[in-house]
Amino acid sequence: MKVEETPLKGVLVIKPDLFGDSRGYFFESYKSIEYSKYGIPSDFVQDNISRSVKGTVRGLHYQVGEFAQGKLCQVIYGKVLDVVVDIREKSPTFGKHFSVLLSEKEHCQIWIPPGFAHGFSVLSDYAIFHYKCTQFYNKESEHSINYADSELNIDWKVDDPIVSDKDKSARLFKDIGPDVF
Repeated sequence: MKVEETPLKGVLVIKPDLFGDSRGYFFESYKSIEYSKYGIPSDFVQDNISRSVKGTVRGLHYQVGEFAQGKLCQVIYGKVLDVVVDIREKSPTFGKHFSVLLSEKEHCQIWIPPGFAHGFSVLSDYAIFHYKCTQFYNKESEHSINYADSELNIDWKVDDPIVSDKDKSARLFKDIGPDVF
């Protein structure tokens, strides 16, 4: 596998070794001994899968305190624009974002450690998105930043985004307050 650093320290893009022939393909989507070489933990406690239609924007979500999550994300089917925002107050990239295209064709993954808000937009007719989490979901610890925040200026690459009421009413980045990392 090939691992690439991003402008956001700790966030990594992982490109697996893919073995294909006329029957299809094979790749290792996670192997703790290999991933640990890059600081990716092996103590994942929850896997999540979502299916979303074209134009959907999910995020920007994060959890705080003891329930802060690291996430290892990949697309099982379709294509998404995956977006990460640095919410670590003492980080030189605080408030900056990074995005990467994830698709079923490249099989790339993104590792997002605690301290980042995360979201994605669906660019294909639909997408099946899978992510492993280092901590359990906890509703009281969950927070969101508004996906359309002009200060962040994220181009989600979709017209007329389909967004949940919860994500539409999320607070602005400038208002995330003392619950950041």
